[in-house]
Amino acid sequence: MASSLENSAPNVQLSWRDYLELTKPNVIALMILTSVIGMALAVPGMVPLDILILGNFGIALVGGAAATINHVVDRRIDVHMARTQNRPVATGRLSPARALIFAGFLGTLGTVILMVFTNMLCVILTLATLIGYSIVYTLYLKRATPQNIVIGGLAGATPPLLGWVAVTGEASPYALLLVLIIFAWTPPHFWALAVHRQEDYAKAKIPMLPVTHGERYTVLNIFLYTLLLIAVSLLPFVFGMFDWIYLIGALVLGARFLYWAVVMMRGKDNASGMKTFKYSIWYLMILFVVMLADHYILPVPPFAG
Repeated sequence: MASSLENSAPNVQLSWRDYLELTKPNVIALMILTSVIGMALAVPGMVPLDILILGNFGIALVGGAAATINHVVDRRIDVHMARTQNRPVATGRLSPARALIFAGFLGTLGTVILMVFTNMLCVILTLATLIGYSIVYTLYLKRATPQNIVIGGLAGATPPLLGWVAVTGEASPYALLLVLIIFAWTPPHFWALAVHRQEDYAKAKIPMLPVTHGERYTVLNIFLYTLLLIAVSLLPFVFGMFDWIYLIGALVLGARFLYWAVVMMRGKDNASGMKTFKYSIWYLMILFVVMLADHYILPVPPFAG
């Protein structure tokens, strides 16, 4: 089926929106939000404007390249899933070769920008993220183990570290705490979607946890990982990175996340998986905004960058 769709690509009119879709702009937007805040948290004052704009632009371009490679690698399974069946490469609107050329352009341009305006550690970590997501996770882990999200989640957790390193040139323990939060957030975030899309993953023969171990086991894991996430989210306060504004925000946001995990465990709302998934996105966005507010309203002296 996929090959016939690809053969029809020359007869389909391409749009710039197809290329934009390859980059997964919604994912990149969340990624850049955490990267920008990672930059802001790395310094006591304002982030240098050139690094703020061009550093995040370079990170976004490399992230878009990784997302485009994901489209190419997953094109034969995307056609079996309602959420992904209309993607440009899956439908044949865009050939895999063109998509890879586009990924190469984005990745190269992004890397050059980072080399010029940030530092070599930022470049190395950004390229490692690209390889981790587009190759290690997409090409291997996604098809190999139901723990794919847990193991591969590290690649998606790096944006605040990339932002921090872009400014300072160093991987501070504080930056690693931010990575740890996103790392703990990823399993309950994505498993909630996987529960909602369980039939699609089964048709595509992707060993997501609900497919291999069932829904009840998955929602139990979502509950347990949500507890872990709440505990991890308190570490920046425990270690003196933030003050009471962050503490209150983390507790309130975590309590709401736990509420949705309990709703999923009760199993009385068929749409609870998607509701939990949507809330998890808001959770991460608001949590990082609360970090920013705490950082500038209640700076913790002495600042430890």
